[in-house]
Amino acid sequence: QVRLVESGGGLVQTGDSLSLSCEASGRTSDSLAMGWFRQAPGKEREFVAAVNWGGSTRYYGDSMKGRFTLSRDGAKNTLYLQINSLKPEDTAVYYCAAAPRWTNKPSGSNEYDFWGQGTQVTVSS
Repeated sequence: QVRLVESGGGLVQTGDSLSLSCEASGRTSDSLAMGWFRQAPGKEREFVAAVNWGGSTRYYGDSMKGRFTLSRDGAKNTLYLQINSLKPEDTAVYYCAAAPRWTNKPSGSNEYDFWGQGTQVTVSS
């Protein structure tokens, strides 16, 4: 079992930056990939980015390249998502997830076994 706890969301203005955190605990050694997804009201869950457990490989969703930066602190078992130049369309609940394997393009939500409770990001115009 892997427990994931997100933090760092909030209400921000257009153009601001935000850093989200995801602290993992439990059998983290079984999670070879960790990722971020987001879900806006009335929309499907959308892949943001993922990193392998060793931190050597990152994969970003096509529309996420440029403003989103994924990083990981192995010593703290914590995953970070930096979002720059926030836009109102970035408003969503952001979820952290863990998968038991790293695939070539780990963008499918069904690849992930464990999920956090989510953190709300609201961007005002």
